[in-house]
Amino acid sequence: MDKIRLGKTNLMVTRSGFGALPIQRVSFEEAKKILRKAYDNGINFFDTARMYTDSEEKIGYSLSDVRKDIIIATKSHAKDKKTLLTHLETSLNNLKTDYVDILQLHNPDELPNPDDSDSIYAGLLEGKKRGLVRFIGITNHRIKNALNAADSGLYDTIQFPLSSLSADADLKLIEECKKKDIGVIAMKALSGGLITNAASTFAFLRQFNNVVPIWGIQREAELDEFISFEKNPPALDESMWAIINKDRAELAGDFCRGCGYCMPCPAGIEIPTSARITLLLGRAPYQDFLKDNFKEKMELINNCIDCGNCKNHCPYKLDTPSLLKKELKNYEEFYAKHKSSI
Repeated sequence: MDKIRLGKTNLMVTRSGFGALPIQRVSFEEAKKILRKAYDNGINFFDTARMYTDSEEKIGYSLSDVRKDIIIATKSHAKDKKTLLTHLETSLNNLKTDYVDILQLHNPDELPNPDDSDSIYAGLLEGKKRGLVRFIGITNHRIKNALNAADSGLYDTIQFPLSSLSADADLKLIEECKKKDIGVIAMKALSGGLITNAASTFAFLRQFNNVVPIWGIQREAELDEFISFEKNPPALDESMWAIINKDRAELAGDFCRGCGYCMPCPAGIEIPTSARITLLLGRAPYQDFLKDNFKEKMELINNCIDCGNCKNHCPYKLDTPSLLKKELKNYEEFYAKHKSSI
C-alpha cells in the first residue's frame, strides 16, 4: 500500500488512514476483525480520540501486539494542561502503549496561548517532553482556526474536513500546510455519508500529495472498498468530475455533516441522522427510513426542549433546532407519499 510522508513528522503513513470513530458502534470482537484486516492489508495509520467512548480501547485490544508497526493519532478535548495530561494517561492505558505518535487538540473553539504555562498547548509540550507524545497536532472544523494554526508553525499536523465537496477557501489549507511542511489529515472525506460514490472523493483527495484521508470505517464491506481503491486507484477523469459536480450542485449550502458534536441530546433525538434526513432520503435506499422504528425516532423531534446544546456545539453554526423541525416536516411528507410502496 502506498505511503506518503506526513509533513515534518517524517512519519511514513499509508495514503488511506483508518478513522476509528465508527468502531465505537460495534462489539470488541467485530472491531478487532476489522482493525486486523486493515492492518493485514497494509494500513498503518489509525486515528481515534479520547471522546470516542471505547474506540481507543478497541484499538489497544486489537493492535497492541503490532504497536511498533503502526502509527496512532489520538485527541484530547481538554480545556487546560492538567486535564489534557490526564486524558493522555487514560489514552495510553486504553491503547496499551507507552506513547502516541500524534496527540491532537480536539476542535478547540480558539487556538490556545502557547505562552500560557497552564494551557492545553503547554500540556502537549509536556507530553512530548516526557516522551509520551512524538508529535503534536490540532483538529478543527473552522477554516479560520485551521489557517491560523498553520500560520503559527506550532503544530506538526492539522486535521480538517476535506472532501470533493470542499470549497476553494477550505482547499487553501492544503497549500498553506505544504508551504509549512505540516501534515494534513482529512476527516469527513465522505461528508458524513452524504457522498455516496466513495471513488469520487477518493480520487479527488488523491491528487494532493500531502493529504491523508482517514476513512471512517464501521463495516468490513466499507474497508474492502478502500482496500480495492488502494490496489487500483480510481482516476480523477472527466466522468469522475461529472459525479463530483453533480454532488456539489445537490449539496450546496448549509447542511448537517453528521459530525456528532451536538450529541448527546437530552430529548433522545438522533440529531446527526434526523437533521439531514431529506438528503439521506434522496441519496440512499430509503426503505429502512420508512419503517415504524425509524419513524418513532424522527417523531422524537417533537420532544425538543430547546436547550440549545446542539446549536451551541455545532462547528458549522447551524440553527439545529429549526433544521430538525424542517426535516421532520419534509420526512412526514415523504413518508405519506411513499409508505404504501414498501
